[in-house]
Amino acid sequence: MKKIAIACDHAGFEYKEYLKGQLKDQYEITDYGTHSLDSVDYPDFVHPAATSVENGENEFGILICGSGQGVQLTANKHEKIRCALCWMPELAALSRQHNNCNMMALPARFIAKELALEIVQTFLNTDFEGGRHENRVQKISCK
Repeated sequence: MKKIAIACDHAGFEYKEYLKGQLKDQYEITDYGTHSLDSVDYPDFVHPAATSVENGENEFGILICGSGQGVQLTANKHEKIRCALCWMPELAALSRQHNNCNMMALPARFIAKELALEIVQTFLNTDFEGGRHENRVQKISCK
């Protein structure tokens, strides 16, 4: 069973809870918060989730905020994280196939919950193609 980290801010809380409910039978999910609709600072939740993916504790990560931008930017500060902002299934597929992304960010204020689930399922069930993309992915990190 794949291990998944999930984290959000207050704008993504309802989506996080929905996704956890839909995915709990297929994946082992670790919830890094937030745990309410109260206003919070997303880096407080994204950094622990990203660290868990970076160190291999979780295989993939799902991040959610209003636009998806803040959580994506925060996660991508981690050297071993490649986090894609996804608002349609095709972007989720390409982020895995071509970029070997290990985290994804969703914009809760711009997509329906059902579409968010479709995007997540696409991301989690798409493999990295390797080949010509491998060399490019190896050049992403600054270190």
